[in-house]
Amino acid sequence: MNNAQGWLELIIYTVVLWAVTKPLGLWVTAVLDPNGKTFLDPAVRPLERLTYRIFGIRPEKEQGWLSYAFSILMFSAVTMLFTYALLRLQAALPLNPQKLPAVADHLAFNTAASFTTNTNWQSYAGESTMSYLSQMLALALHNFLSAAVGIAVAAAIVRGIARHTVATVGNFWVDLVRIHYYLLIPICVVYALFLVSQGMVQNFKPYDTAKVIEPQKVQVQKKDDAGNPVKDAQGNPVMEEQTVDSQTIVEGPMASQIAIKMLGTNGGGYTNANAAHPFENPTPLSNFVQMLSIFAIPSALTYYLGRATRNQRHGWTVWAAMTIMFLAGVLVCWWAEAAGNPLLNGLGIDPAGGNMEGKEVRFGIFDSALFATITTDASCGAVNAMHDSFTPLGGLVPMVNIQLGELIFGGVGAGLYDMLVFIVLAVFIAGLMVGRTPEYLGKKIEAYDVKMATFAILLMAFSMLGFSAYACVTPWGQAGLNNNGPHGLSEILYAYSSCTGNNGSAFAGLTAAPANGDPHYDITLGLATLIGRFGMIIPALALAGSLGRKKLIPAGPGTFPVTGPLFVVLVIGTIVLVGALTFFPALSLAPILEHFLMHSGKLF
Repeated sequence: MNNAQGWLELIIYTVVLWAVTKPLGLWVTAVLDPNGKTFLDPAVRPLERLTYRIFGIRPEKEQGWLSYAFSILMFSAVTMLFTYALLRLQAALPLNPQKLPAVADHLAFNTAASFTTNTNWQSYAGESTMSYLSQMLALALHNFLSAAVGIAVAAAIVRGIARHTVATVGNFWVDLVRIHYYLLIPICVVYALFLVSQGMVQNFKPYDTAKVIEPQKVQVQKKDDAGNPVKDAQGNPVMEEQTVDSQTIVEGPMASQIAIKMLGTNGGGYTNANAAHPFENPTPLSNFVQMLSIFAIPSALTYYLGRATRNQRHGWTVWAAMTIMFLAGVLVCWWAEAAGNPLLNGLGIDPAGGNMEGKEVRFGIFDSALFATITTDASCGAVNAMHDSFTPLGGLVPMVNIQLGELIFGGVGAGLYDMLVFIVLAVFIAGLMVGRTPEYLGKKIEAYDVKMATFAILLMAFSMLGFSAYACVTPWGQAGLNNNGPHGLSEILYAYSSCTGNNGSAFAGLTAAPANGDPHYDITLGLATLIGRFGMIIPALALAGSLGRKKLIPAGPGTFPVTGPLFVVLVIGTIVLVGALTFFPALSLAPILEHFLMHSGKLF
């Protein structure tokens, strides 16, 4: 960690993030107010009104939490079915210059569920599976829609906190329209042009090919005339030798998808290498801006929280708690990767150079550790390095970030409402300690509120740990592993944590789409994404509805302050305590055990 450039970049990143929080927060505040004024109004307001008229939306009519949740569920179900159908019909649809076949049913389900829930888990290589139409109309479209849903939920919950004796939390359809027209689309237009200026591809050309300088011989599975894998009598794949003398150069509408992929904390890569690919992440500047854009809107939402509740100090206190946990994760991950593998000493290699396995050499160890921490603090999942190749403790950081609910800024909207769930628990614990009814911003926290917060947290843990346990004891679960021992457990645990947490990144040693076409991983991971999304949204909205109906209570001598260092410590302590009690047993058998075994001379 004796890297002055790394320390300087971390300081610059944190300062720039702080600097954009207020102006973007003010913009978000105006966008989430149906009567908010922006400089885009002369051009966009007529389009907004036309949209309401076409779809029969009454912007003045607000919804209760149950109606708001029902609208989200119906909207998500319709768009998920649309994506599933498009992927299954891909071969017969236009904008498919590579003549890519239809996506298999279980993979189409997994992908549709994943992109609907802002997860973007990918059991496929984008450039060899998805046509241009699928990339744009199915995947990039969902990047906008799912991001807008997350922001809308955060807005509804903040309204529930800010209002009193009111049964409504806003109008989902109005929120959806305004978030697209005034926030996501305008920024992404500018952002995509910036990415093109950095060298990112944006076209509709067929893929190019180029001759390689040094042809190589590789073993690949033999296929019949119909393109199906060939197996022997025992069911094992039949391999054949091929000479690789050319390379395919990916083309297509990449910049437009990457802009919303990062800004909307979606993370699904246009290419299989994601942000490690030189087309998806061409320059150090594009790398920095992509990392900044992941946190930009989630950070702004903390300012919106303070603005809406008329307690700006509380908004900044929440921002400070998130920042402290973010910096702690970066430093631990950076330290672990910079320390390298001690077993390299026996090979005559200096481990002081750090662990460069799985790293993009253009970015190195610090930028890889920073990117990994940011993308898993948020529910983004974009990667510029392979997390599976991190050291045990380096890989522990992104895994824990996801398991805690990605509430350290988090995804667009998702991080804020995850954090508010933990704040309710923290305030409840504080009330117990001082012997009085817990309060939060003038609202009593009662049994129903605690039950909703607890239910959301327990459901997430059940999905992450339950599906992982199921995969560990089944043949299909073990067949997808490329590593044994604790690292194999880490691969499975990370996968279900990532999907439940709607992150989408992976310990890429796990083969979720094995050569035999077994659908179990695709189906269970798809179910995990749905549980993680709606199992958190529905209790959070119920909590918002409950808080919105409560009366305001004047602050008294025994009121626990929700600003300042004491509140930061309480919130962070609650998050760490809940995480430790829930996930430490599983983590102790996976990355923690692997760390000690590595130092005793064993690798997996």
